[in-house]
Parts: sequence; C-alpha cells; structure tokens
Amino acid sequence: MNLQEHSKVLGDTVDKLSDEASYKQLFHAYRDEEALPSAEVLKEIVDLCRSVLFPGYYGNARINKQTIRFHTGVNVETLHALLSRQIYAGLCFADASCVTCPEEKVFRIAEKHSEEFISNLPEIRAVLATDIEATFNGDPAAQNPGEVIFCYPGFRAIVNYRIAHQLYKQNVPYIPRIIAEMAHSETGIDIHPGARIGHHFSIDHGTGTVIGETSVIGNFVRIFQGVSLAGEKLPPDENGNAIRGVARHPVLEDHVTIYSNATLIGKIRIGKGATICGNVWISEDVPAGAIVQQIVG
Repeated sequence: MNLQEHSKVLGDTVDKLSDEASYKQLFHAYRDEEALPSAEVLKEIVDLCRSVLFPGYYGNARINKQTIRFHTGVNVETLHALLSRQIYAGLCFADASCVTCPEEKVFRIAEKHSEEFISNLPEIRAVLATDIEATFNGDPAAQNPGEVIFCYPGFRAIVNYRIAHQLYKQNVPYIPRIIAEMAHSETGIDIHPGARIGHHFSIDHGTGTVIGETSVIGNFVRIFQGVSLAGEKLPPDENGNAIRGVARHPVLEDHVTIYSNATLIGKIRIGKGATICGNVWISEDVPAGAIVQQIVG
C-alpha cells in the first residue's frame, strides 16, 4: 500500500468514526468544569473508608488508642474532599442536559451527599461487625476475626456493597455501581448496590456469586460460591423497551442458607430457615424450614 492509499484508508475511517449517526448513543459532551468519575480516585475513597471502619488493618498501621481520633479525623477530612469531587463528577455526567447549572450549586449538592454518607459510617461499621461475626462463626478455617477483615474475599465484597448501597440510597449516580464493580473485578463476587441485605450476612468463598438489583436478603443469611439470585426476564413495555424499576429478584428470609452453584430466579420467596442445596434451579417459592436438593436416582 502506497502512502496515498494509506492516507485514504485512515481518512475514510476517521470520517466514519466522526459521523454523528455512528456515535450519537456513545458520545458524552463535556462542559468546561466537568470531569468523569475516576475509578482510581474511587479506589482511594474505598481504601479511606476501610481505614476509618477498620483502624489498624488498613491505612496507618501504627495507629493506637491515643492517636485514633487524630488519624480518623485526617482520613474523614480527606474522604469528604475526594468523595465530594467524585459525586460532583457523577452528578454532572448523569445530567448532560443541565448545561446552565452553576458549578457552585452542583458542588454544594455533592458536598451534602458526601456529608450524609460520612454521617452513616458508624452505622455501616456496626452492621459490618455483624458480618464479620457471621463469617467467622460460620467458617472453622478462620483463625480469628482479623483474618476475616484482612483476607476474606466475601467480606471484602460485602464492605464494598455496604459502602455502595449507602450512596445508592442517597440517589448518587454512577458512583455506587463503580464501587460495586471494583469488588466484582477483585473478588469475582457481583453484588448490585441496589440489593437490600440485612445484618449477619456472609459469603463463603464467593467466586461467581451474583446478587441482582432488587434482591432482598434477610438477617443471618449465608451463601456460597456460584450462587445466583437472578432476575426474571420481563416482557417489554408497549414501546418495546425493557421494563425497569420493578422487583424481579428473589427474597430470602432470615436464617436461609444457599449452597454452591444454586440458581434462584425471579421474584420468589425463600422462607425462614430454608436450606437450598447445591446445583439446583429454583423458580418457585420455598416454604420456611424446607430443604431443597437434587433428586437422585
């Protein structure tokens, strides 16, 4: 290929890629003050949350009872500043039509979201303490609760979920899903931030576990690797579009156990204390206390 032909191929390709019909659903027009949310900064934010929630395990390892207030104060101030900027970026990105919104107004909204999130950190820590307890008590291989905090992928995914879920409840756009997907990439556990999960929750091993957006999980629930709480496929609306915002995932009542590679699909209810054995497909309600297993023979 000579130079003229080479230039023509590249030029034709640029023309096709620049055609509005090609990119109109894939293009985001920036305002001067706008930036996309940063996965790198959000990782720093999650790490700061871990340092605040589990002092001594993450962040400054030399922290002690005499210095904990100082270190927590520094981390919370840094967290507030970073999170405010990321929420601001998410708000701008989510509202592309708001081309005349004053930057100061949007940033004040972002700061209020950041403050609300930080004010809920004590509650998040309290429920995570129950998740640690459940994980430790449910796994004889765990030597101590610290091992759960520092090493267990299931608990790591739960921490990201608890953080993301709080932001989701505040209607913060994009950021909750990014934080949830960070844990998904790291652990292989996919928990949608919209799922509602009670206290004393544990995921044993966890690789391949999926918990969908409208799943509801009670207290003292334990699930294993490869479990899928999947949404049923709903018919499209009158315009042929997917129906969104309706419950379509399972409800697990308290003290339910689901073993590996079980799939539960649709808006079904698994009764209190039920046990779902491995490698089963469940698409109907299960009564309280029942044991569901494969039929052998």
